[in-house]
Amino acid sequence: MSAASAVAASASEPTAPLPERGGRFQPPSTPAPTGRLAAVQEMARWLRLLFETEREFVRTATTLIYRVGEPELKYLLCQHVWEAANHARFLRERGRELSGFGTTDEVRPALRQLFNEAVMPADATVALAGFYRVIKPALHDAYRRYLTATHHLADWPSRKLVEEFLADEARHATEIAPYLPVAASASEWSAHLTTLLASHGGPLSPSPPLPLSPSSAPPLLSATRGYTHPPTPNRGRFPTCSSVFSHDPAETPIVRTWLIDPTTDARVIRIMVYVWLMMELDAVDYLATVFYDTPHAPFDLHHDLARHLWDESRHSQFGYRQLPRLGVDLLTLEHSLDLYTILVQMTPPERYAMMTMEFEANSFPTKAHVMDRVRELNDFEADTLLAFDRNDEQNHVRSGHRWLPVMMALFGETRSPEEFVTATRVRFAELAKTYGGITPHSLPPSQRLTGEKILRLIK
Repeated sequence: MSAASAVAASASEPTAPLPERGGRFQPPSTPAPTGRLAAVQEMARWLRLLFETEREFVRTATTLIYRVGEPELKYLLCQHVWEAANHARFLRERGRELSGFGTTDEVRPALRQLFNEAVMPADATVALAGFYRVIKPALHDAYRRYLTATHHLADWPSRKLVEEFLADEARHATEIAPYLPVAASASEWSAHLTTLLASHGGPLSPSPPLPLSPSSAPPLLSATRGYTHPPTPNRGRFPTCSSVFSHDPAETPIVRTWLIDPTTDARVIRIMVYVWLMMELDAVDYLATVFYDTPHAPFDLHHDLARHLWDESRHSQFGYRQLPRLGVDLLTLEHSLDLYTILVQMTPPERYAMMTMEFEANSFPTKAHVMDRVRELNDFEADTLLAFDRNDEQNHVRSGHRWLPVMMALFGETRSPEEFVTATRVRFAELAKTYGGITPHSLPPSQRLTGEKILRLIK
């Protein structure tokens, strides 16, 4: 059975617990809705399953981001996660207009188990294949089946959404294709997920699920061990270091004193700020760890985190795409890993507090000075990129004020946000003594980009 045809519909009320048999959740065989609104309720159930699938993709596909090494792939995954979050948002908005959709954001256990299993391969490219050769094609087929099942006029608002999302899914498949592995291990894992999908059921199918006997059921990696974040993010072929910031122009590309020195050449400032922007890949990697660790967060929290993630990805691309135009060989620019290696030791609310209430909130004065200096160059593109970066960062701090208390509550934290942030700063400083500065320079000073090298580039 193909992955697409294996996707099966659960006939249960969306938020009702699923019965368990032999340790494996099985969709119940309750009858289809009856009564005056039966047709509406049937399509609402389908929309509900699509919503849950998209939100679980957001929660779990984010684990791929810090495990793959190629920046272009990280950027693409962030875009797909953001688009999936929007799909889920609009499905929920439309679903709540229909009787039978449900009132909570919870995900049924069988579907969650499938996605929890999908993250388990140690090889991130194998996990990537599972998501994009099994789960995403099944979702694409589910959207297509929805269009064939619903009435073109009665359910016109749903159809317009589904048609758009179907086009997105087709584009996602095309965009990700160059990054999918051909190794036998990837094929074996995809076959495993396909079997699991068939046995549990998934978003949509005209056929019931195919429950397996305990002897033929695929062994679940997620049943024997939990998923853990790697201690360091993957940066693939790119050189790494602990930090790109220092006070030594012979050591790092961003010299803290030069950033604020009014005598520093504005062209140097421009290159250094592009390095700073590219290194927001740090933020991409450590923010991506928060999703999986907050499975019961309100969907709106994950939606806003997905936007935050996509913003940081775009900011990193500002530097990634502009630096080569200014003469920087990206393979001479070491990637800083300190923030990830420290923050991954902390709880999700601590990670989020440091990101929004410390790093972003305290960056505005320096970035304001940098923006004024870059404006001296009459570089409209640089001015535009920095302006959007600042606008996004302001929104992130606002989101931090909104969502940090919610995230704290998820982890039983009873202190005020102010007390929590203060304590978190102290804890970060303590952890930095052990986990900071542990990534050595990959390149010798003669090969890596430094402040001194930037001076030579502008002459």
